[in-house]
Amino acid sequence: MNSWRNYTEISRIAYFSMEIGLTTEIPTYSGGLGVLAGDTIKSAADLKLPLVAVTLISRKGYFRQTFNEQGWQQESPVDWRPEDLLELLPGKALVTVENRDVKVQAWMYRVKSPTGGELPVLFLDTDIPGNLPEDRKITDHLYGGDKSYRLKQEIVLGIGGARLLQILGFQVRKYHLNEGHASLLTLELLNHHRLPVEDTWDERASWDTRSVQEKCVFTTHTPVEAGHDRFTYDLVNRVMGEVIPTDLLKELGGKDELNMTMLALNLSHYVNGVAKKHGQVSQALFPGFEIHAITNGIHPFTWGSPFMMALFDKYLPGWAYEPELLVRVDNIPDREIQDAHAGAKAYLFQYIEEITGAKFDPEILTIGFARRATAYKRANMIFNDPERLKKIGAGKLQLVFAGKAHPHDDYGKKMIQEIRNQTDFFGDDLKIVYLPNYNMDVASRLIPGVDIWLNNPLRPLEASGTSGMKAALNGVPNFSVLDGWWIEGHIEGLTGWSIGPPPTETTTDVNHSDEDVKDLYNKLEKTIIPLYYKDRKGWTQVMKNAIGKNAYYFNTHVMMRRYVTEAYLR
Repeated sequence: MNSWRNYTEISRIAYFSMEIGLTTEIPTYSGGLGVLAGDTIKSAADLKLPLVAVTLISRKGYFRQTFNEQGWQQESPVDWRPEDLLELLPGKALVTVENRDVKVQAWMYRVKSPTGGELPVLFLDTDIPGNLPEDRKITDHLYGGDKSYRLKQEIVLGIGGARLLQILGFQVRKYHLNEGHASLLTLELLNHHRLPVEDTWDERASWDTRSVQEKCVFTTHTPVEAGHDRFTYDLVNRVMGEVIPTDLLKELGGKDELNMTMLALNLSHYVNGVAKKHGQVSQALFPGFEIHAITNGIHPFTWGSPFMMALFDKYLPGWAYEPELLVRVDNIPDREIQDAHAGAKAYLFQYIEEITGAKFDPEILTIGFARRATAYKRANMIFNDPERLKKIGAGKLQLVFAGKAHPHDDYGKKMIQEIRNQTDFFGDDLKIVYLPNYNMDVASRLIPGVDIWLNNPLRPLEASGTSGMKAALNGVPNFSVLDGWWIEGHIEGLTGWSIGPPPTETTTDVNHSDEDVKDLYNKLEKTIIPLYYKDRKGWTQVMKNAIGKNAYYFNTHVMMRRYVTEAYLR
């Protein structure tokens, strides 16, 4: 095995993300943001891009989800052993937390591609002898604890990560901040790019913000308020201290409180949202900044089911490295597409029976919905009129749900409980299951095995929606509100179906919930169910269109090529 020092021989893009999802065995992710980060790194390895990724080790993971007899979510730690999967690197950095030194070390994972590309991912860790017991726990829980705990984690990620890269000898040409959690690295860079005071007109001018901007790229992933971290300056002063003068920090990060998104916006030369619509929404949220858009993608080789991948290998060799070849999906006979999907469906139904005891019918149209259980995702919207849903779907529909609610989100937990309790009303007329502990492994079974992928967030709060891209790759059409990536991928009746009106909003001031529910039921009853049961050739063509018109483009290979040309080389 090559020495880790080989990675330091060329200059690299340093990709910082609070969470990264590479495999289920390394539970350092909570959902879409982390899985996207993992897919980004895998495509960078495929394309042999010079990148090094930095994240937190999250020794207790996000959490393991179970349900009690009342259907209420229960959380427990996900214990794993970094030493079994990662390589501990020499060297430690020091960061200041509450006026004391805290040591930070890095574990390394090598992402290897069949193309020969290989990239290091550094997992930052404070569980080191010599640190106080409370400091050893800073990198334990992903998104756990209070505001103080979150700020400590972001100090370790941003400042500790930047320092460790330097200590380990990495040459960094650009820093890519994947969300605002890593924004504090800009303060470390400011201190490195400070001009001698005697060379400037005044003290303020000695802080070389332009040089820091030239080194930083910032991707914002959410138009949801809770997604933008804010900290009071009392908390910042107590936990972090004065890394740069407070007046300058307020100028860059916000007058009244430290807004991590604002800090990143002010100190990055390139800023982007993760879909065309999201770029517009972010521009409205942060007027005065130039915000571009690079639509997210998914890593094809990771998210293709074994059944569909065998088919692609047979008819479209090289597709995993050149997903553009998927446009030739019409070369695949309909019967083989149907058989591959039937295999994925049987694989899912076997899992459902093993985990829940429920037996699903492979001949029945099955709808999948799996996302973070939070209010704006509206996971329970399909049950808005249960009597009508029973009338439409009795004997014709099956529903599979999954997704975790944040431990502090009681509304999300209540929503899960309501969905799980729907089985009392529908019984055998319309089977419903809520799979526990949604993670990468569960997703790889669930998404390819359903017949339709449902998504109905409150517009315009869906930044992208990468699960729908995973569905399309596997020939599963999307049935979705026109938000995020689906605005770009949707062709009505060809690649899938829309829910509700055209996408005109840039704020949540307009709520189309009643219209969305009505449209969802109408299209299920009059378009989708009849097509599935009465026109199998027509249905198979929609499956092929999902692959050939969506999956060929909405992947991380296309996405990374755009980051290189539009952000990294600028």
